[in-house]
Amino acid sequence: MMYRIAFPLLALVVAGGCSGRDATDPMSPDAHPAIRQAAGPSLSESFPRSGVLHVTKQCLEYTGLPGGFCTITSSDLEQIEVGSKVVYASAATATSVDSDLILDPAGPGNNKAFGHVVLDRVAGVGTLNLSGGTGKFTHFYGDIVVTRIDPALRIWSWVGTYSFSPQD
Repeated sequence: MMYRIAFPLLALVVAGGCSGRDATDPMSPDAHPAIRQAAGPSLSESFPRSGVLHVTKQCLEYTGLPGGFCTITSSDLEQIEVGSKVVYASAATATSVDSDLILDPAGPGNNKAFGHVVLDRVAGVGTLNLSGGTGKFTHFYGDIVVTRIDPALRIWSWVGTYSFSPQD
């Protein structure tokens, strides 16, 4: 009689140990849906690791010289804060910008994204590739189309895809 109870219990312990997950872990696929729902969204659901971004920047203060900058005026990506500076490493020509850049958020901390822009200043279009950075921009990547919105106010738009995952 004792074996009839002990064997099923032993089988349950072994099966539970082999799964590598605890059924009471709310993020476990073995967890009951009610447990997962009560736990709320997972970290990856709360903080998307990839998507589409929309940013505008204003360049009235941009000198075209190394160290010249534009200022972010709107962003739908939390990490790219309004007030962030886009600082250019190389001088622009009358017709183009081909420069490395640093995206430097306004807030405190060592949070910088690194990239490269190629821009036709006459046509008002270009591309921006962001690849890595420090702090919250570690493993940050973006492929962005740059478009001039308002030549008089020197307002530009960034629209593109981003991700926060290591690129192999």
